Amino acid sequence: MSCEETFIQRLHARGFRLTPQREMVLNVLHQIEGFASAEEIFERVRTLSTAVDLSTVYRTLDLLQEFRLVACVEGNDGQRRYDLVTDHGPHVHLVCIACGEVSGVPQELLLPGVTAILKQCGFQVDLTQLHLPGLCARCRSAGHEITPPVASPSESASGADADR
Repeated sequence: MSCEETFIQRLHARGFRLTPQREMVLNVLHQIEGFASAEEIFERVRTLSTAVDLSTVYRTLDLLQEFRLVACVEGNDGQRRYDLVTDHGPHVHLVCIACGEVSGVPQELLLPGVTAILKQCGFQVDLTQLHLPGLCARCRSAGHEITPPVASPSESASGADADR
């Protein structure tokens, strides 16, 4: 089933319809490669029609995210960015805290750890909504480092650092 068919089916199940504005947002998402902010999506939609406002774009993105058709990550600038999940298949997002680059890795790379979490804790992880902050290879080679957290005085006093 195509992305559009899935969207229409889930809209109808909720008593909604596919409006021209929602369709334009979805079409723009198909045209964008990689992640885009709501404002960037809005600017592209506005070239198609001036009858769409930014709040409509946000509401449509919220629906698409709820229906698991888009992934949302928050960049190092605090701005949310959206990407169609159907374009790349299920993946986990790596977000560079230095330059803001977002890249995807196949979920299969994390499955052993996720399986262990489920087995040990009984907690099922939703990998479609997972993003991992860190440093990309380019920023690491440029000398950026992640500073380890400083232990609080109570952790130091309790001997929490002894295991490190």
